[in-house]
Amino acid sequence: MKNILILFVFATVFCSCSTYQDALKSDDIKLKYEIADSLYQSGSYKKALKLYEQIVPLYRGRPQAERVMYAYSDIYYQLEDYYLAGYQFERFVKSYPQSTKREEAAFKSAESYYQLSPEYYLDQVDTYKAMDKLQEFINVYPESERQDEANLMVKELQTKLERKEFEIAKGYNTIGASRGTFPNAIKSFDNFISEYPGSVYREDAMFWKFDSAYQLAIGSRLDLMPARLEEAKEAYRILEKYYPSGKYTKEVTKMLEDINERLQVPVEEETIN
Repeated sequence: MKNILILFVFATVFCSCSTYQDALKSDDIKLKYEIADSLYQSGSYKKALKLYEQIVPLYRGRPQAERVMYAYSDIYYQLEDYYLAGYQFERFVKSYPQSTKREEAAFKSAESYYQLSPEYYLDQVDTYKAMDKLQEFINVYPESERQDEANLMVKELQTKLERKEFEIAKGYNTIGASRGTFPNAIKSFDNFISEYPGSVYREDAMFWKFDSAYQLAIGSRLDLMPARLEEAKEAYRILEKYYPSGKYTKEVTKMLEDINERLQVPVEEETIN
């Protein structure tokens, strides 16, 4: 009985492979489509793709073209080839504006571009494109059940862009002592706070602006130090206004005490740092 079962499985696999190979070589478009659709439905996407690549050009203008094009696009999506999935679903949406699959295709196109968004420290061209596509979906399908998911993806991408800008500003702070970039850091943090008022990095930006102003002040010539210490105190006041019991309270308290102590020392001579 066991041997019979093994032979049955072997014969089924052999016939299946034989049929697939025959379809690849055949000129019968209907046969190619039937085998391709069967493979697609069963999740054999790589095999299905080879057949769909052959039949897609042949089905243009035919009644089955819409179904063929959707499956073709979805195969790339299932194989996580998001460049081609995004592109093909985008073509599908434009080609079949009345399709019942249009909303799903539009979402999968936008999601494909979302999947292409790189790590925050890399070039963010694909992130901006993904945000545009997702926002377009949100605007076109306001009643879609996928709205929450699309909005979450937009928020995630926006946070990624914010982190990139924050890290650039923080980089100026990191090399400030050796490269003299504390003024760049202060300006960058100011721009960040202004451009992203609701950012999750807002408190961090305010703290590191204060830190940059403080570091700039204590590293200055004595004749410039009082004015710069006052500027640092102003940065502290803004931070304290919005985050009176924030996560940097310990560091802020220590820096503020040092500022106040230094402001009590009169300027006696000019030194160069």
